[in-house]
Amino acid sequence: MFDITGILVLVVLVGVGGFLTKRAWKLKNTFLKWGGVIMGGLVTLVATVALILGGIGFYKLNQHHDNPLPTLTVAGSPDQIARGEQLAHVCISCHTPNNQLPLSGTNFVAQFGLPPVGTLYAPNLTPTGDIKVWSDGEIMRAIREGVYKDGRSLLIMPANNFRYMSDVDVQALVAYLRAQPASGAPTPKTRLNFFGAIFTNLIDFRTAQPPVASIPLPQAGTPDYGKYMVKIIGCSDCHGPQLQGRIDNGQPGPPAGPNLTAIIPQWSEEQFMTYFNTGTLPGGGQTPMLTLPSGFTEPRMPWPVVRAATTDAELRDMYAYLHSLPLETTPAQ
Repeated sequence: MFDITGILVLVVLVGVGGFLTKRAWKLKNTFLKWGGVIMGGLVTLVATVALILGGIGFYKLNQHHDNPLPTLTVAGSPDQIARGEQLAHVCISCHTPNNQLPLSGTNFVAQFGLPPVGTLYAPNLTPTGDIKVWSDGEIMRAIREGVYKDGRSLLIMPANNFRYMSDVDVQALVAYLRAQPASGAPTPKTRLNFFGAIFTNLIDFRTAQPPVASIPLPQAGTPDYGKYMVKIIGCSDCHGPQLQGRIDNGQPGPPAGPNLTAIIPQWSEEQFMTYFNTGTLPGGGQTPMLTLPSGFTEPRMPWPVVRAATTDAELRDMYAYLHSLPLETTPAQ
């Protein structure tokens, strides 16, 4: 998971910087003496700070989580697989290069233009990948709790949303992952470089969550069911934790979305349904397009993904929930 080459380079730089500083201090020429001391000292200082930050990042990335494995049983019935396929559309933005099933994986750094943090892939989740050697419980724990097979935290995994996924739905998703046809090639193992370890101190890639208890599925046809779907789809990633909208802070991540507590109460249910079926806004306009660093173009608001991941009834429940929210006026950062 971690490339130690950067550590070795920095250790060498600390040693070289210290050696040069010591040698410069012995020079008789004042200009050369203080120039060498300053330059050698700066090299030593910068390399030492980077070494400390990288070491902290390395520790964070390798922390072990003792989340127990779920004991749920996946039957793999046709209905379960069909429901899982629907839910798998929530995963396509990261685990495919083109928002199309199957979940054959993608180069996360290239797809989303991340800094050069090392090798970081959204893995191939078809039987071509390592998922074939994971137990059902290990897959469920990864989905809802963001914990890898060996207990380390998964990186950039929306377990903060999926931790609300019901037992029934997480079983269905695992059933579909098992039933997918093998596709593509195995994705490379995640291997962050030293810059990736340092960067973890600025933007934490880790996504491990506390253990999840048994979660019942809310009653369909209610705002509570709509709230459930809004949570697991991850609307808060773009629209803020209270769906109050987000301000674009210039950091890597999902695009900043508008305030849904102000917008949706102005829409009728049919306008809401029309939007998610066609992308047409109530005023007749279309959602702006967003071009990813990989060159793939998609709607800035991924309505086709939401549409594919939901039934008509679920969309109507989502509307009922969003329509019931109190107005929030302070956007999230």
